[in-house]
Amino acid sequence: MMKSSKVANLPSKFGFFKIKVYKSGEKEHCVVFRNDLDELISKGEAINVRIHSECLTGDAFGSMKCDCGEQLASALSYINEHGGALIYLRQEGRNIGLLNKINAYNLQDSGLNTIEANHQLGFEADERTYEAAEFILADLGILRINLLTNNPAKISALKSVQIESRIPIKMPENPYDKEYLRIKKEQMGHLL
Repeated sequence: MMKSSKVANLPSKFGFFKIKVYKSGEKEHCVVFRNDLDELISKGEAINVRIHSECLTGDAFGSMKCDCGEQLASALSYINEHGGALIYLRQEGRNIGLLNKINAYNLQDSGLNTIEANHQLGFEADERTYEAAEFILADLGILRINLLTNNPAKISALKSVQIESRIPIKMPENPYDKEYLRIKKEQMGHLL
C-alpha cells in the first residue's frame, strides 16, 4: 500500500510546479506537475506525462554516459511549457540500485555494453516496473496521456491509462553515450 504526502509548491529553474511524494515500502517516488493539472483533467484532455526513472549519475552529476539527465531537463521544460506531469520513480540503474549500477559502469569501462554488464551481475537488461506510476496516475485522476518516451516497454507496461500519443524525447549523442544509445535502439527497441 502506498502512502502519500500533501501537495507542496516547487519553484524550479524549469518553472513553477507542484510536488507530491508517494512511499511504497522503502522507496519514495514523486510527481511534479503544473498548477493547471486538475483543470486539464476536468476538461478530459490527454495529459502530457513523462515517467522518469532515477539516474543519480545523469540527473544530479551530469554524467555523459547516458542521456537521462538531459531527458529529465527536457521533459520538465516541455511540461512547464505545455502542461502535464513528470513521475519520478526511484528505480536507479534500471532498478538494480546505485551500487550495482556503478559495478556495471566498471564492467562497461572494461568493454561490456550496458546489457552485457547487467547480465554479468546477474540482472536482466531492464528490471524496472511501472505499478507505482500507474498508482500515481490513478491517484491524480489521470486516465488519458500523451507519453513522453522513446521506450516501447513503458508504452506496453501502462495498462490503466489510455495512451493517446507518444512524444519523442530524443537527445543528441555525445562520444560517451554513443554506444549506450546504439544498444538501447538495437537491442532494447528504443525509438531513437
